[in-house]
Amino acid sequence: MTDRIIEIEIYRQKHKIRVKGEEDEKYIGRLTSYVDHKMQEVAVKSNSTDDLKIAVLAALNIADEYFSNKKKLDQLNEVIGHMESELESLEDCLLKDDDTIKNIEEATK
Repeated sequence: MTDRIIEIEIYRQKHKIRVKGEEDEKYIGRLTSYVDHKMQEVAVKSNSTDDLKIAVLAALNIADEYFSNKKKLDQLNEVIGHMESELESLEDCLLKDDDTIKNIEEATK
């Protein structure tokens, strides 16, 4: 896979960036679209014409989304961990019950 230079546009500004392949180019396109959309949203909400201010506010919004989603993911992973522990506990109980039933069956023969 060879590196290629592509041109992207975010908030009326063109930038040249290096990508490694077609899949990377599609991914970069999605990122570009997302950042451009966030900057457009901030520009409308803030009524600012200062591109740097809009970029910083958009970056803060994106960072907030990232940390909020990371917190939710951490909470979900914690819940999953508890559920896995509960399942292991239940499996242990079932195995013990199986052993108890086998012992009773053997004793009654």
